[in-house]
Amino acid sequence: MEKTRGLNWLLTSSAASNLGDGLGKVALPLLASTLTRDPVLIAGLSATQFLPWLLFAAVAGALVDRIDRRRAMIVANTVRAVAVGVLAVVVAAGGMTIWLVYLTALVIGTAETIADSAANALVPAVVGDGSLDAANSKLQACEIVGQTFLGGPIGSLSFALFAAFPFFLNSAGFAIAAAVLLGLAGTYRGTTEVAEVAVRPAKLRTELAEGLRWLRGHTLLLRLVTIAGLLSLVSELAQAQLVLYALEDLHLSEATFGFFAFVGGIGGLIGAGVTPRLVRAAGRRAVVVGGIIGCAAGFGGMGLVRSPVAGAALFGLFAAAVVAVNVVLATARHRLVPGALLGRVLGVWRTVVWGAIPLGALLGGVLTEALGTAARTFAVSGVVMLVIAGLAFGALRRSSLDDESDSAGALLHQDPGL
Repeated sequence: MEKTRGLNWLLTSSAASNLGDGLGKVALPLLASTLTRDPVLIAGLSATQFLPWLLFAAVAGALVDRIDRRRAMIVANTVRAVAVGVLAVVVAAGGMTIWLVYLTALVIGTAETIADSAANALVPAVVGDGSLDAANSKLQACEIVGQTFLGGPIGSLSFALFAAFPFFLNSAGFAIAAAVLLGLAGTYRGTTEVAEVAVRPAKLRTELAEGLRWLRGHTLLLRLVTIAGLLSLVSELAQAQLVLYALEDLHLSEATFGFFAFVGGIGGLIGAGVTPRLVRAAGRRAVVVGGIIGCAAGFGGMGLVRSPVAGAALFGLFAAAVVAVNVVLATARHRLVPGALLGRVLGVWRTVVWGAIPLGALLGGVLTEALGTAARTFAVSGVVMLVIAGLAFGALRRSSLDDESDSAGALLHQDPGL
């Protein structure tokens, strides 16, 4: 019962912070589009939001292994609330520039490296003996409902009414996420799982090296992080151009842009709901490979259609597929990595996977400028994803990814990298 309450506090906080994220992820590019229609500058905003993951993810991971993860989330969400609140005031006063949008995105992204790393590392502690697949699916559902299902439509509608409004709501979402975590009782220090580290903390650089060394010693996780990094890079080629695709290729208004994402939210919820069943029926390797093929079909199809209904439906397909992949990857990390190292290994993982997003965003902007339309960038992204699906099929042995004894038991009691 205690573990269930802990998970519920985490889910509630996640729902509030993801609603804030959803409002911001729609409102920020819409705000940028009122200042410029340059595809490279629009892509640069997405790159700026995720640049901190490339620069600070590993450090953030090491920090959440040595500090209380709940408190880290509270502080990070508070910083995000203040940063977006300041932006809202400036927008209301009419003093916006594209560079101020970039600066705000950078601050939010830096705080996010702490908040998200701590939340992910907290999952096994609050789940206990429960199902990690089910818990990760619920977290994915919170992300989808907040960021796409609610945040998208509310963000676009409120932006059309009053440009500063979604940013005030965004700030409130982060503040609520911080406040809710005050109800989560207990301490959640990763280092308490290893007595020697708890008594005499190692230098941060040493801890970073331990996480990297542990990851290098596990072939399966290295293959998974490579696949995830490639998928992240190629997805962002198109994802960073979504606002231009919706406004220019599908001729949607600013107010209806969020409803385009709303359909994607429906797809994501379906993906989160069915993934545990798919894993039980077909195995994790099949879900990963099939999910990447679904991503390819969604983005590739978006590049070929000009109907808002068809485009939104295909975006929903992509969302369902990518959520299925994310659930399997998150569960694999939680099963394979010892709790005391989870933050550091996750930091290295996100340096690669989320660090690929800024590069993909900038390449997508250049590609759209060269090809003439965002739709063609979506088509290119879809084709390259098919290649990634083939690589995943060859790289993942069924037994290594689906064998419960290999993940849940043996590896948790081995430390070949330390």
